[in-house]
Amino acid sequence: MTYNTLFLAKCSLWLTTSLCTTAALGSSPVGQWNTVDEKTGEPKSMVVITEHQGVMRGRVEKLLRKDADPAVRCDKCSDDRKNQPVLGLEIIRGAKKASNKDVWEDGEILDPENGKTYGLRLTPIEGGAKLEVRGSFGPFGRTQTWVRVP
Repeated sequence: MTYNTLFLAKCSLWLTTSLCTTAALGSSPVGQWNTVDEKTGEPKSMVVITEHQGVMRGRVEKLLRKDADPAVRCDKCSDDRKNQPVLGLEIIRGAKKASNKDVWEDGEILDPENGKTYGLRLTPIEGGAKLEVRGSFGPFGRTQTWVRVP
């Protein structure tokens, strides 16, 4: 093999591996995500989403705001998370993959700032680099875009 042939073979292998990795990431919300403050556009927190027996869970791994209080608690929560530290708090529960779609739904997401829970839909976009997180209450809701942590 010549140097050029070997180089092209390595580039082809790298490209194939990269594309397969991106495709795998795009098929699941599992991973680490930075949430973004809608007002400032700055990273707000890092959420880690895991899957156990087909059910998604997500917890706050880090608080990323410059002025974040690491001891803050969910004092407005009304369930088993009441007065629990936000750091480590499970904010995503129960989302399951929809049939024949890369969408996870029928779970709930907690907003620790107001203590309210909302219906949840998770949709990986842009090859898995971002995650659309839709929280809704009846016909009303909003969608945030979280960014995968490299």
